[in-house]
Amino acid sequence: MPGKRDLLEFDNLDHLLEDIRLHGYYGGIRLVKAAIKKFSDYCRSTKITLPPKNFTIRYETTIPERLGLAGSSAIITGVMKALLQYYRVSIPTPILANLILEAEKDELGIAAGLQDRVTQVYSCPVYMNFSKTLMTKRGYGEYLPFKKELLPDMYIAFRRELAEGSEETHNDLAARYERKDPAVLQAIAQWLHLTEQVWNKLRQGDKNIGALLNRNFDIRRQVCTVSRGNIELVETARAAGASAKLTGSGGAIIGTYENKTTLNRLQAAMKKIRAIVILPEVIDVGYFRHEKPNKKL
Repeated sequence: MPGKRDLLEFDNLDHLLEDIRLHGYYGGIRLVKAAIKKFSDYCRSTKITLPPKNFTIRYETTIPERLGLAGSSAIITGVMKALLQYYRVSIPTPILANLILEAEKDELGIAAGLQDRVTQVYSCPVYMNFSKTLMTKRGYGEYLPFKKELLPDMYIAFRRELAEGSEETHNDLAARYERKDPAVLQAIAQWLHLTEQVWNKLRQGDKNIGALLNRNFDIRRQVCTVSRGNIELVETARAAGASAKLTGSGGAIIGTYENKTTLNRLQAAMKKIRAIVILPEVIDVGYFRHEKPNKKL
């Protein structure tokens, strides 16, 4: 709406100052604007005519910020889905994930990948194969939604003081990949193999994937600089009997636990290092509405 100002709402001055510390003078509004622009660009490029309707859009999120938990992409995804519903427009799910990534990378210069966006648009757990052949030929990979019952018991733990932007670790890794750094290329090959191993276990009904998650982080330590605080998160979880790997750029970990006893040990250990443990509520509504679900699952 021409002349419409962004609405600023803060509980107190300290809340405002903390928001500026985390986001500078941008905040989440830039994410909303980037999503709207990218949606509009797509509609124009595909000859979709949008009716000249006004709208007001607000967002609210409970995702901890700058901890590698896909908070930015979640906001953009939410905006995109709202626009699709409001304008009654349909965008193929894999293309929608691409648009969300483009809103972050092209419009805002945020270093990111497709993984979080694919899961968010499918609204369920998804196996993803980013084959170079597929990505080059059609622009997206092989995405296979699956039911949440295949997953083991999982937890997420994070420490707010470890918050940092994705660009602080991802940009260097991407540059090293472009330079064909042997260590990075080898690490990526190992991560690919781990992904296949986890997928094969899950679809065979084997939920024992903890060792593979641990290996994921061990490889990361070999090619990336990992802060002492992030290492402490992982080592604390493992000492309690759980598996652990970083969720993204840092500040949060995800892993598996065998039983309630292990979970209790984990929660007690994390409390000692001022970390918060949450048990994610996994949804799989997208599995049942996807055009071509994997019938074998």
